[in-house]
Amino acid sequence: MARRIQILPDAVANQIAAGEVVERPASVVKELVENALDARATRIEVSIESGGKRRIRVTDDGVGMSREDSLLCLDRHATSKIQAASDLNGILTLGFRGEALPSIGAVARMTLETCEADDEVGTRVTVDGGGRISGVDDFPRQQGTTVEVRNLFFNAPARSKFLKSVSAESRAVSEAVTSLALANPQVAFTLTSDDRTLLELTSVKDAAARIAQVWPGEEAAALIAASGEDSGLVVRGLIQRPDAAQPGLRRAQLFVNGRPFRAPSLIRAADRGYKTTIPHGARPWVFLYLRVPDGDVDVNVHPAKAEVRFREGGRVEAVVEEAVRSALEGEHSSASFDTQLSPPAMVREKPDPREEARASTDQMALFATRTISEVTGAQAESVDLPESVGGRPRLWQVLNTYILAETRDGIIIVDQHSAHERVLFERLMTAFGSGGQDGQRLLFPLTIRLTPAEYAQVQDLSGLLARAGFEAEGFGGDTVIVHAVPNPHPYFDAERAFREMIAELTNGSELVRSARNQHERIAMTFACKGAIKAGQKLNDREMQELFDQLFATQLPHHDVHGRPTIVRLPSSELERKFGRH
Repeated sequence: MARRIQILPDAVANQIAAGEVVERPASVVKELVENALDARATRIEVSIESGGKRRIRVTDDGVGMSREDSLLCLDRHATSKIQAASDLNGILTLGFRGEALPSIGAVARMTLETCEADDEVGTRVTVDGGGRISGVDDFPRQQGTTVEVRNLFFNAPARSKFLKSVSAESRAVSEAVTSLALANPQVAFTLTSDDRTLLELTSVKDAAARIAQVWPGEEAAALIAASGEDSGLVVRGLIQRPDAAQPGLRRAQLFVNGRPFRAPSLIRAADRGYKTTIPHGARPWVFLYLRVPDGDVDVNVHPAKAEVRFREGGRVEAVVEEAVRSALEGEHSSASFDTQLSPPAMVREKPDPREEARASTDQMALFATRTISEVTGAQAESVDLPESVGGRPRLWQVLNTYILAETRDGIIIVDQHSAHERVLFERLMTAFGSGGQDGQRLLFPLTIRLTPAEYAQVQDLSGLLARAGFEAEGFGGDTVIVHAVPNPHPYFDAERAFREMIAELTNGSELVRSARNQHERIAMTFACKGAIKAGQKLNDREMQELFDQLFATQLPHHDVHGRPTIVRLPSSELERKFGRH
């Protein structure tokens, strides 16, 4: 009987093994650029033709290799990275020479030119298709390495036919180089495609400056610093200001110990940090750099090193979510009139822990009567208010809708409805955690007729509505009797607010869909329908109470729809407008 099991020839085995690493031209570029980075290059030049299918050339000014190493690195399983299996737990490099080169040489024609600093002459190694070395020569060049790859998959037509169009492959190469450039801002990068320059990035000091190079304009200016840490796990990064977040295309990039990787679960964690600060469907830009202790991350779970596995994935997600949430508490997360913002600093220190500042339980007050001096220190500092009479900021109402306050660096403008939304939402969410908020008993209960679906909604949510201050019971048919209502301010229209809340909870809306649970749905709709309206004139005391309470909330700069509550007008922008700069 003929044997069914056979040993593959080396050439075939090498081509199959190469498929794990070399999927397309972008894979080759990624591997070669990572090699250059591990060689401590300060400048890397990438050139491609026909999307990389015809030619790829990567040149660096790194440490280079001796002739002996330049030959060894073309042997399969050759590496300078590990000597024992235990070394896999603490890999800090990206894949220094040797792991990828044999795989690339198995499916393309390749030339390697390299020279160490002390060598009088460099080495040129030519590799035929199938990984066979066809020539080794002296080659004059400066310190560094150049790898040229031609006719990718020429000997693997089944793989070649699955490559995409030239434009699609060029985009993939550009994305790969951009990702590595973001991870290494101190390294200069150049990328050309068919003699057209796609990227030309000089060395810069940090990721914020690199992002501004890659995406100049308002997008980079609307990024703010985020940070968090827990027991050796450190998260630093830049996230988009909520007012700039839009639906559609997003930029989201993660790095762990300097290595780009994909992790949808961490992007979802970042999105959770944005909850109640962005509109439903908005996709904010996120750039997060993680530093994880040795042994807490496995970078070898994916052949192309695109994915990693964390030992405590839940803890990593929690730190990412809190880092985003914490960044949105600061003044810089608010909207700004300044159209010429500088890129933010990459790292900021985590704010000092704050006391819980909550609203008064006095339902007859417009807001709790707290002065700005009673607001916690970190919040007071975040708006940098100058003192006036009695230590309070000077406030003005404009168009019966906006409240203006002077700061030491300009002016802030507060939307009174959006601000009160945030106050009411956080107040009710806090109350839910301690049993709910009391309602005011009505001398004459409200009789409200609803649609059958709305009536059923009231019946289903009667317990939560009662904890929100609405005491309602069925009265037969489609009618409910409301015996008690919350009283968030003297201008509150209880019947209108109740009707609109129930209609939105029944029929759904972007606001309702963005909530995580029924508690948030009730709190969001109550805050939206119960807040003071635009056009409502406020006296000085009422403006002050609203102002004080806004800056005692956890996220004062955004309402529950994701709209800004505050817009900053910096003195620098005023000076530009008046020609004083």
